[in-house]
Amino acid sequence: MTTAFFWDEKCFWHTGGNYAARFPTGGLVQPMVAGGLPETPESKRRLKNLLDVTGLIGELNARSAPAATEADLARVHPQSYLSTFKEMSDNGGGEIGLRAPFAQDGYEIAALSAGLAKGALQAVLTGECANAYSLSRPPGHHCLPDSPNGFCLLANIPIAIEAALADGLCKRVAVVDWDVHHGNGTEAIFYDRDDVLTISLHQDRNYPLDTGASADRGEGAGVGFNMNIPLPAGVGHATYLEAMQRLVIPALIAFKPDVIIVACGYDPAIDDPLGRMLCTADTFRQMTAQMMDAAAALCDGRLVLVHEGGYSESYVPFCGHAVLEQMSGNTITAPDPLADAYVTRQPSPRLTAFFSQIIDDLEAEFF
Repeated sequence: MTTAFFWDEKCFWHTGGNYAARFPTGGLVQPMVAGGLPETPESKRRLKNLLDVTGLIGELNARSAPAATEADLARVHPQSYLSTFKEMSDNGGGEIGLRAPFAQDGYEIAALSAGLAKGALQAVLTGECANAYSLSRPPGHHCLPDSPNGFCLLANIPIAIEAALADGLCKRVAVVDWDVHHGNGTEAIFYDRDDVLTISLHQDRNYPLDTGASADRGEGAGVGFNMNIPLPAGVGHATYLEAMQRLVIPALIAFKPDVIIVACGYDPAIDDPLGRMLCTADTFRQMTAQMMDAAAALCDGRLVLVHEGGYSESYVPFCGHAVLEQMSGNTITAPDPLADAYVTRQPSPRLTAFFSQIIDDLEAEFF
């Protein structure tokens, strides 16, 4: 079986305006000529283009999927929010929540983005493919049930999960979010549930500023089924792999999921404008290998990656290509042009040892 790659050109057409990076324009904030939000189509489109140029796309089962239906969306989002979003979208766009603007047809494009995630999960759970990647845009992991947030308009992964649960395709789902920002939306949606394990590795107090603490473990039936791993800025490659091995994988083993979904953000990368974590393309390759090994041991290899953040237009394509090389087991490569420099810029052994002590503390807290 092959690796499925879900994408759609229409997702690249989503747009928001009236921002200069993360700053709303107006007052003393001058508009940007090339501007707008950091969440532009280019990092995603250039990933797809790199797959085309290297030929790896030909080794994948590349396709689109139907948009998520109104019934799919309503399992996660209240009708009041969906109706407001649709009306504003039909009338030219706007902004409902925090830093999540959209233009005409924003509702339909967001539903398509969620549909790609749903299609990827269904393809894996039905045995149609070995694993799958969804190049979803707009992203979803910050979106709350009743409000968009941080570039995210619909909760792509929860929508996909609820559809799969409703269809009886699975019973227990684990979500591992390695985006540099806390997956607060996914956490909020499943916070009182014991059938979905949510794990977020993120830069401590990056975004949102008031969520993502390690003490937030869930509530009610969900106590113990939410894990936050806040890491200090600059931890780099080795600490990410250590956190995965010592914290994430033991939690997955204890949970015994039917499928593992990764909220795959590339903003922990070394030159991302919204993160400071010093990860490299090889970091994402090796974390993918860790997740593949865990999936093989726990759930017959069922693994889905859904694209989230990542704002370096030049580097995201190499990170994503490395992930898809690993997922597909293909020998077609796109070597990281700055691999040697990025290895040199990793934290010193002394700093890495200090960061390992933070993993020690978290391990004692969780287990």
